[in-house]
Parts: sequence; C-alpha cells; structure tokens
Amino acid sequence: MRNGLLGAFCALLLAGIGFFWWQGRAEVERGAPPPLPIEPTESFDEPQLPSADAADLRGPEPPEATELTREQRRFFRYDRNRDWKISRTEMLSSRTEAFRKLDKDGNNLLDFEEWAVATVDKFEGADADGNLSLTPAEFATTAPKRKAKPACRC
Repeated sequence: MRNGLLGAFCALLLAGIGFFWWQGRAEVERGAPPPLPIEPTESFDEPQLPSADAADLRGPEPPEATELTREQRRFFRYDRNRDWKISRTEMLSSRTEAFRKLDKDGNNLLDFEEWAVATVDKFEGADADGNLSLTPAEFATTAPKRKAKPACRC
C-alpha cells in the first residue's frame, strides 16, 4: 500500500515538473524578439543565374555498354581481376553462400576445412587440364543445374 502511494506521488511530482517546464519554454518563446525583416534585393522576382557559353564545349563520349551472356556475367562474378582465368583463391573467396548451404541442419558446426574440401573438389573437377585455373569453358561446367519452370496453372 505504501509503495503504491509513493509511486503515485512520484508520478504526480514528475507530471507537475514537466508541466511547469513546458509552460516556462512557452514563456521564453513568447518573449523572443521577432525575426528581422529581409531587405529586398535589386530584383526579388527575377533571380540572377550564372551563364556560360557552351557552344564550343564538348563533353566526353559516354562509355559503350557491352552485352554479356548469362555465363559471362557468372564468370566475371568470380574473376575479380578480369584476366579471363579464375584462380583457386578467387573461387574460394566468393563461396560464402555455398558454405551456408552446406550446413544442412543449421547448427553452424560445419568447419571451414570441410567446406573448402567440397569447393576444391568442385574446382578440381572443373579444371580439365590441371593448370590450377579455370578458363571460361571449364568454368561453364560448374554452372548449377537450372530447375524447370513450373507449368502455368491457368
């Protein structure tokens, strides 16, 4: 009972302090001087914009976009230095989502060595000539199998 009365008293006290603080701020704002009027310039209606003679100026040519195939875009996601070869380091660095997919039960107990073994096996399976780098043709063999689109249920 005593704690309830003490809590109610404290709540009323805080509400009263807040009310007086709010009223004090209103008095300060009411007593503030009005803002100074803005002096009109030469032509307030017509702003003066800078002008330049651009007749002889010519900007740089826009870059030309090249059309990449789906497989080339996939290849360049791995080929970071654009040397048309995917090194083992480049292949391993971009496989973090595959690591999450290997952890089937979601307990995060799959260690990096286990994941790297699966990736290295995939890399070595695709590296037909054994030179420790993948050409675009070799990399194409690592593409995930595409799922057939379901038929329309119209």
